Amino acid sequence: MSDTDSFIEEVTDEVRRDRLYGYLKRYGWIVALVIVGIVGAAGYTEYRRAQAEGKAQALGDAMLAALSQDERDARAEALAGVSAESAEGAAVLAFMTAGAQADAGDTEAAAQTLSALTLNADIPLIYRQVATFKTLMLDAPNQDAATRRAGFETLAVPGVPLRLLAEEQLALLDIEAGDSDGAIARFQMILDDAEATPGLQRRALQAMVALGGSPEAPETANE
Repeated sequence: MSDTDSFIEEVTDEVRRDRLYGYLKRYGWIVALVIVGIVGAAGYTEYRRAQAEGKAQALGDAMLAALSQDERDARAEALAGVSAESAEGAAVLAFMTAGAQADAGDTEAAAQTLSALTLNADIPLIYRQVATFKTLMLDAPNQDAATRRAGFETLAVPGVPLRLLAEEQLALLDIEAGDSDGAIARFQMILDDAEATPGLQRRALQAMVALGGSPEAPETANE
């Protein structure tokens, strides 16, 4: 390489450095702002995560403290005094509170606790569906058959995880109404359903036999 070429290369490098420094002086604040934003967002996310974990731990500690009470009434009262900030936490707390109230013999209060949960649109749907089912079971003595049937029918639809349990309750309502044939048909449907648990199928089979029905094995029914 000649001296002239070397000189030109040095000058070119110098010009590039000058341009780079110029860009940094002109637009460096944008780069700095982006970096600050990234760091700040990461810090805020970590803060929110730590805050959520802290709240969940505090809720868990409060529920454990309430459950440590010796008397059933005291446990129910202590749980009723706990508050939850997240929707999922509120759902879990409501179920535990209702369970303690039912154990203490106050089924009316338990049904009211669960009923309030079913009306909370912020709670995930599955929790509201479970609360609806439990409310119908707990409050059965205070509801007529038509009201209970309407409630279980809203759960006995495709896509609802409690569908078959709701069908079982509808079959029991059929028995209560004297419709043995309708009950047998529902129990047979439960036996034929691939999603039915062994325990549910066993109960359906026993009920059909008690009603004088002739249960069909799922393989036979599906032929």
